[in-house]
Amino acid sequence: MINSPVHSYLKRKTQLKGFILLSIISFSFSAAFAQTADKKWNLGLMAGFSIYSGDYGNSFRDFRYESIRQNPTAGLNVSRYITPSFDVAVNTTFGSYGYYSNGNTIFKGDMFQGNLNLRYKLNNGYMLSENSRLAPYLFAGAGVASFTGPRINEGMDYPIVGGLGIRLRVSNKITLNYQATYGYFTSAHYNPQNFSSATGNDKFMFHMLGIGLDLGGTTDNDTDKDGIVNSKDKCPNSPAEAIVDANGCPLDTDNDGVLDYLDKCPDLAGLFISNGCPDKDGDGVLDAVDECPDIRGNAALKGCPDSDEDGIEDRLDKCPTEKGTAATLGCPDADNDGVADNIDKCSTVAGDPQHSGCPDSDNDGVYDDIDLCRNIPGTAANYGCPEIEEKVKQLFQKALQGIRFETGKAIIKPESFPIIDAIAKVMSEHPDYKLIIGGHTDNVGDDDMNYTLSKDRAAAVSNYLITKGVSPMRVSSDGFGETKPVDTNDSEKGRARNRRVEFKVEFLQ
Repeated sequence: MINSPVHSYLKRKTQLKGFILLSIISFSFSAAFAQTADKKWNLGLMAGFSIYSGDYGNSFRDFRYESIRQNPTAGLNVSRYITPSFDVAVNTTFGSYGYYSNGNTIFKGDMFQGNLNLRYKLNNGYMLSENSRLAPYLFAGAGVASFTGPRINEGMDYPIVGGLGIRLRVSNKITLNYQATYGYFTSAHYNPQNFSSATGNDKFMFHMLGIGLDLGGTTDNDTDKDGIVNSKDKCPNSPAEAIVDANGCPLDTDNDGVLDYLDKCPDLAGLFISNGCPDKDGDGVLDAVDECPDIRGNAALKGCPDSDEDGIEDRLDKCPTEKGTAATLGCPDADNDGVADNIDKCSTVAGDPQHSGCPDSDNDGVYDDIDLCRNIPGTAANYGCPEIEEKVKQLFQKALQGIRFETGKAIIKPESFPIIDAIAKVMSEHPDYKLIIGGHTDNVGDDDMNYTLSKDRAAAVSNYLITKGVSPMRVSSDGFGETKPVDTNDSEKGRARNRRVEFKVEFLQ
């Protein structure tokens, strides 16, 4: 049956009163139960969001903005010291409770929640120092909760809770806190269809961030305000900026005789005259300003070494074992052209820095770093080599198809001799030519056989030229089989073009 608005209001009011009463009782119990001689406790304000898991689904791993925005939560927590390992705490929260999925709010209402739990602290002197800035903890407990809102199964519940948190101490009084709380309810708290009874058990997760303030009364004074009362403080006049140990004395973490609040290097043993900082390499330059603290160096170079004594520290010296110049980043420059020998392509002769330290030996406008014919004037288009005469190019083009062999053999047909004779004449007229001969086949037949045939045919042409007076030092040959076609092998015409002998000229320097 649907409740009237008045009935719902009265019901909510009654539940809220019960919730507040239970929270007060829980708080009072924790305060009495946890009281120590120092009466030390922490009050915290926190904010975050809740995440639902139940019959409708599990959003525990859903951290999208829209899901988080749906369920903002704020809370108050109070914790009291019991022993170095344990605190007792009360957490109270108020905020939205519901489920958001696929762009829709499935249900949503308000939840008041409070729980009493026992914390186990890791900064208990066994795992971490009691005065550690970071104080992780685990907790478990139980509490009460009240639910109100449309499509919500209004009423009270008694969740079991557990989780983890961490506190960061930023001063003797103030901490920053994060806490993740998992809760398990005894029933579900939504009415999914026409306010019918819900089934199953809801679960929730709080992710909360906040700030805490250490409070407490004492019958003993704390003169230096370090959190240790005078009766237990072995150093009752510690400076305000000092971080102290459990006895109230300033820490000397590295045991070098320089207290941490005066020590510029509190984690490294050092010297008093250097404010507690070390000089590990013993070069007279303190590690705090030594740019090479692990290597004995030169004070003039901020503690860094200069192995070759060229005035350039090894870190910046591209050639740390060879004397060089600043212009060449510490590397030698034998030809004094401003280009270090290790990148100078012409290191024995002065050249142009824009051309890797190379000159233009043949004065053809092409510098030696890219000139393939350094001692023969040529053209830029031919990489510094002379242009091959047009008639020679035409002869080589004619030779592509004009040199023929007996089928499947490396025997030159006699009608090919005039072309090869003409090539021999060109070689005689141009003593600076070196001829590279390449043999090629179509794809008919076995690949290995074609490769061997192409090598043999190129060699046959080379041998013929040698018989015509061409020096063996000026001719070489190789075969490529069917790997470099110039036309399709799917037609007789294409295969004929692929069966060829190619000629390429290099120049002797």
